[in-house]
Amino acid sequence: MRLPVLNLPPALKSRLSQGHPWVYRNQVTPEPDLASGTWVQVCCGGFSAFGLWDARSPIAVRLYSRYSVPDSEWVADRVAEAWEVRAPVRAGPTTGYRWVYGESDGLPGTVVDLYGSFAVIQTYADSVESLVPWVAGALHAHTAIQGILWRPAGGELKPLWGRLPPSDLTVEEHGLLFSANLFAGQKTGLFFDQRDNRRTLAAWCQGQTVLDCFCYTGGFSMYACREGARAITACDASAPAIEAAQHNLVLNGFDPTHHTFLVEDCFQLLDRLGAEGRRFGVVIVDPPSFARDRQSRHAAVRAYVRLNRLALGCVEPGGLLASASCTSQVSPPEFHQALAEAARQAGRRLLILHDAGQPVDHPVPAHFPEARYLKFVVSRVLPLP
Repeated sequence: MRLPVLNLPPALKSRLSQGHPWVYRNQVTPEPDLASGTWVQVCCGGFSAFGLWDARSPIAVRLYSRYSVPDSEWVADRVAEAWEVRAPVRAGPTTGYRWVYGESDGLPGTVVDLYGSFAVIQTYADSVESLVPWVAGALHAHTAIQGILWRPAGGELKPLWGRLPPSDLTVEEHGLLFSANLFAGQKTGLFFDQRDNRRTLAAWCQGQTVLDCFCYTGGFSMYACREGARAITACDASAPAIEAAQHNLVLNGFDPTHHTFLVEDCFQLLDRLGAEGRRFGVVIVDPPSFARDRQSRHAAVRAYVRLNRLALGCVEPGGLLASASCTSQVSPPEFHQALAEAARQAGRRLLILHDAGQPVDHPVPAHFPEARYLKFVVSRVLPLP
């Protein structure tokens, strides 16, 4: 079958030939009258590739193959490659992780998270929905899976294959247990991207008082408990998230009487605790994304400055601030600058001890730095000299 051909400006050839998987709408002129999910051939000088057209998104084409229109076998190969990349994760006591990370694993617009023997496919545009049956088929053909679910962009979770997961589904992460409500949780249920950062920070939590802001289901708190934190205060604006965090505490055999869980806006909490003179040995701020698009980047940076300034007011002298950003529009240098400005406003000095990104199941291609969204910085908080 003859495909529609999109001829792009020659200036795009270098980036596309390096492997960048997106063509933006303002780069396609004239814009063709095609339905979302139509396979197209993109040509740019001597470069050629095949992708899926999107009639609504700012991303007009997501590119897949340089050589042919993908089929079920092509998709199965990408799923198999992604499985092998995650071998180091499976080698340890971890049963929940990201199996497919979209563009990084050659399947733009699609992620797959594995929860024990249940997989959740999430698609981020209706143009890629035609790939879902091929992805699902590759998943249960590759390894023993009891059920596969699908969350379309902006839609409800749907069963695709096999049986539904139990309401008390539990996964293991570095030996800790976490309850996963796949139908009620954010994203596909849990946040796997902070797995290694949680373990790293835990080493500094022994004997400390810990304030865990935006705790969601208590990931950082569980690691701090295991490492012997003296007392933990965990806060999230979501009551169901706090209930899940308390459940996870008991699930792992920790004594809940030494720890406090609060349902409160974390900005307001930090402001209040700072005004009360409450100080902690370790303060963690891991907020949700502050920007949905590039135009919101400056507002996001201002939010990070304010949040970390408030957090610094709750760190005891010589204590630690662990600050994260999952806003992809804010680069690591911009996040570092936001931390520096927060320290200036708070009259403190930050000494960076640990600066990390994502774990191995969220790899970043050299040709697609946009895949690096997570920033995680642990700093010693010191007085000005």
